[in-house]
Amino acid sequence: MPRLKPLSGFPEFLPQGQMVENHVVRILEETFELHGFAPITTRAVETMESLTRKGEIDKEVYVVSRLQADEHDSHRDKDQLGLHFDLTVPFARYVLENAGHLDFPFRRYQIQKVWRGERPQEGRYREFSQADIDIVGSETLAEHHDVEAPLVMLEALERLHTELGFPPVLMHVNNRKLSEGFYRGLGIEEPAGVLQRVDKYDKIGPEAVHELLTEELGLSDHQADKCVALAGICSADHSFIDQVRDLGVSNEMLEEGLDSLNRVVTAVNRAVPGRMVADLKIARGLDYYTGTVYETELVGHESMGSVSSGGRYDSLASDGKHTYPGVGISLGLTRLLAPVISKGQLTSTRTVPSAVLVAVNTEEERGVSEDVARSLRARGIACEVAPRADKYGKQIKHADRRGIPFVWFPGRLGQVGSDQVKDIRSGDQVDADSAAWQPPADDLHPGVVGQW
Repeated sequence: MPRLKPLSGFPEFLPQGQMVENHVVRILEETFELHGFAPITTRAVETMESLTRKGEIDKEVYVVSRLQADEHDSHRDKDQLGLHFDLTVPFARYVLENAGHLDFPFRRYQIQKVWRGERPQEGRYREFSQADIDIVGSETLAEHHDVEAPLVMLEALERLHTELGFPPVLMHVNNRKLSEGFYRGLGIEEPAGVLQRVDKYDKIGPEAVHELLTEELGLSDHQADKCVALAGICSADHSFIDQVRDLGVSNEMLEEGLDSLNRVVTAVNRAVPGRMVADLKIARGLDYYTGTVYETELVGHESMGSVSSGGRYDSLASDGKHTYPGVGISLGLTRLLAPVISKGQLTSTRTVPSAVLVAVNTEEERGVSEDVARSLRARGIACEVAPRADKYGKQIKHADRRGIPFVWFPGRLGQVGSDQVKDIRSGDQVDADSAAWQPPADDLHPGVVGQW
């Protein structure tokens, strides 16, 4: 059999790495549910029509078709299926299909895999997991949710920082109305193209953005200078307002965006000081964003780019009669975890969930060990029974290889009350009752060790 060749862009973890991800997911789920977000799961595929109708993502969509499809099975373009590239587009479809069963504003979280046909590199994958939160209203959605959504995500990221040693984060925020109003105030009638090119500011720099604006969009040097100057404004307080007005551009939509952005930055920094800045180069390339937009960096690891992003969308979900505006933020779970897990910087304290290995005296007495295991599991203690009735020394080595901290020695048949449990790290061994014994809290579940 030929040697298997790894498929790049599709990360897979060993068990100890997967348990790190599971631990992070539990923290996210707990945080989201504390704020009243309900879990949902959507299908992996959507129609190509819905996947490609917004933004410049169509070149990255994986098309799904049957291997043996013939001309009678071929779908029209609008009926073709593709793997979803984010969780926002399928969520919009989900809201439309289930609107009659949902209470608005509807608050959901979703942790699933998504697929993008990108060139694989560190931080960029073809299959990866995202964790999204969204708040969606019917016809209207109060602006205070533009503050609530980032605060919930920042709380989850702060838990990762304090509990698992992840770097602290800084969320950058802008408002599409501010940017669009500014561009229209300059006489630019089609601001979408400007937004898409300004979104590349961090990757290619201000000079290259200026060149794209003049050569690809035909903007004058004056217009391009103003657009680049706006993108260079970044402030942790309301001083960004005066900096924008100093550029000498006026527009009603611009003023609306300035006011909205100021309220978000002020409210978030009041709740979690130092975790948000107004950054006017943040544009978000997808066209469905209409108001506040967010991108989040790890402090000290800015080269990774944004690990969490999102924004306000007022018309992504609409059936022509009803509109469902929303605001949401997505966390790139694989983007955050894959590099440090693959390098062994973060790992689990053991390779299995089991806290206890129940030894087997003889194969004839395996039922005694199984009874002990059932008793422990009934009280939420993960355990497994030794695979063979080897000498105790070999069974202890088996537990040690798997990182299991305790070995349970059942009494012989007919010897009630003679069980003992051994902490194989310290060597301490005590009498124990499977109906009452409890391991230390730190040993009950695998922990996460290492440094991000």
